[in-house]
Amino acid sequence: MSLQTMHTLVAIPFRVCLRYTLFVLAFAFVFPGLAHASLPQSSNVPGGVAIIPLGSVSSSADTPQTWLGDQPVLVTSDHDQWYAVVGLSLDMTPGSHELRVQIGGETKTQDFVVNTKDYPEQHITLEDKSKVQLSDADEARADREIAVIQELKRHWRAAQDTDLAFILPVQGELAGRFGLRRFFNEEPRSPHVGLDVAVARGTPVKASAQGQVLAVDDYFFNGKTIFVDHGNGLITMYCHLDRINVKVGQRVRKGQRIGLSGKTGRATGAHLHWSVVLNGVMVDPELFIREKHRRR
Repeated sequence: MSLQTMHTLVAIPFRVCLRYTLFVLAFAFVFPGLAHASLPQSSNVPGGVAIIPLGSVSSSADTPQTWLGDQPVLVTSDHDQWYAVVGLSLDMTPGSHELRVQIGGETKTQDFVVNTKDYPEQHITLEDKSKVQLSDADEARADREIAVIQELKRHWRAAQDTDLAFILPVQGELAGRFGLRRFFNEEPRSPHVGLDVAVARGTPVKASAQGQVLAVDDYFFNGKTIFVDHGNGLITMYCHLDRINVKVGQRVRKGQRIGLSGKTGRATGAHLHWSVVLNGVMVDPELFIREKHRRR
């Protein structure tokens, strides 16, 4: 075989690959949601995430817009299809529900079903009874902070770079799962709306995905807390921190250290409480974690 023939055999596939690569890059530029083709696990239960197909990307140059009630819902693309990624609140009634969808100026509704799920119980003993039976001052403070957090949960920032493939902020034993029906000193309290990871005090806590710091504060129940806004109604919350290393408005990378774990607020020991907010409601964080990043 001549050198010229060998060069031709190598060059042709290279040109084909180059054209293909340029096509993919151009397509991803036109439809930027394709760059993050990684959907969370679908779980149509209270506290879960519903993945609702909305049609082909090629049939609509504009990203569809969707709402659950009055709250806008994240839309992304995966394998040339648009999907609404809908957070389902823990108190959502099982049965048929309706998503409002706007595509190309046309508005329609799309039905989806929420199934039932029974979550287990968790009984916690707190030596500091002031964290269970609150004084009037503490109760007033907690009520004010809950109102602030509710407002933060409804925050919406349109973005083209929302990454749905989260990493665990810390590696450790998953000690308290989402949805547990909690009892503090045998008194019923609100369900657990996050994932607890047992780690030593001072363990570096990392951002689960790229985003912008929405808020930092020291709360009565949650202790030192960071909210990271990932865009389009997707927010993560890191609680009971010993130290906060970021400021409001700061951009953070996936895996960037944002603080150190601790036991501030209402906590029986050092751990990270990690919550995920989607279209204004708390959902199961484990639905956003790929299997290789889990540790049970």
